[in-house]
Amino acid sequence: MAGPKTPGKVRITAGTFKNRPLAVPDGNSVRPTSDRARQALFNRLEHSFQDIGFKLRGARVLDLFAGTGALGLDALSRGAAYVTFVERSHSSLDVLKRNIATLGVDDKVNVLATDASALPAAAQPVDLALLDPPYGQGLAKSTLITLVDKGWLTDTAVIIVETAATETLTAPDGLEIEDVRSYGRGALTYLVRS
Repeated sequence: MAGPKTPGKVRITAGTFKNRPLAVPDGNSVRPTSDRARQALFNRLEHSFQDIGFKLRGARVLDLFAGTGALGLDALSRGAAYVTFVERSHSSLDVLKRNIATLGVDDKVNVLATDASALPAAAQPVDLALLDPPYGQGLAKSTLITLVDKGWLTDTAVIIVETAATETLTAPDGLEIEDVRSYGRGALTYLVRS
């Protein structure tokens, strides 16, 4: 049985762990956000949301549909204080835990093995929510509703959703779309509290 692959193309893009490779599950079950899109996402976070009080350094982060954990681990590398990863696939959970151990950040993370659209009430709200659901399954909207209804977001939270470039995302009550940027087959939608 083949183990997880560590291709050079899936890596931490900046910060403390810059260029460290991340393992990915075998097969096509996981579609990590491209390095280019992650680099653009974090550059935007670090320069565009100060007017609402958002700061990545010291932020509490929620990485939903976490897969390899690339988004949340990149946030930690860039100064986020803590990341809660949410993933339900057993193969992805194994790889996620391996990536966490490889980077030695066990004390800065929590892993919830559950459905991202059925989260319990938040123990503590987060400053940044990163959603990378499977394309074309309509999971983004229901998950956004859960984040608002279950108290997962601070008043200054930024929420970023990756969807297929062909999908249209509408903001649920309590959130508004700030911008949409396309990257190849995918698109990043930036939302803030309304």
